[in-house]
Amino acid sequence: MKRHRASLFTTFANHTARASGHHLTFTLAVLVVFTWAATGPVFGFSDTWQLVINTGTTIVTFLMVFLIQNTQNRDSTAMHLKLDEIIRALDGAQNTLLNLEDMEDKDLQRMQLRYKVLAQRAQDALERDDVEEAAEQIEKLAEPKQEGSAREPRAERKPKN
Repeated sequence: MKRHRASLFTTFANHTARASGHHLTFTLAVLVVFTWAATGPVFGFSDTWQLVINTGTTIVTFLMVFLIQNTQNRDSTAMHLKLDEIIRALDGAQNTLLNLEDMEDKDLQRMQLRYKVLAQRAQDALERDDVEEAAEQIEKLAEPKQEGSAREPRAERKPKN
């Protein structure tokens, strides 16, 4: 696969997000706050002295929100794509689960409840040593709720490059 070159913003956002989470960056921020606090008596705890820290932290926070959100969005998209490929490649997996991130909350909650109920039934059957019932419940977990899975049979899939 051809490696794509990241944009200048993407590169900057990645480096900034990585650096902002580093322990030395935190140490530097603590030192800035201590230095600011220590200079309070020198400046008579004036309004300007207070404004310096308030303005500085507000600007840094404002900009970091966008940089970190950008990085998280890309990481989340990459993770979804990787998981989608795993789901697509596994025999018996449901392709209907590939686009869950696009579903409404109420639909996600309904699907989650369905899986919880099936998993609890399987667990209850195992606790009763009813292996056959547990296997049936586990099989139901693997079955699509609706017909028409977009899954290709393994033999018909295109070979990976």
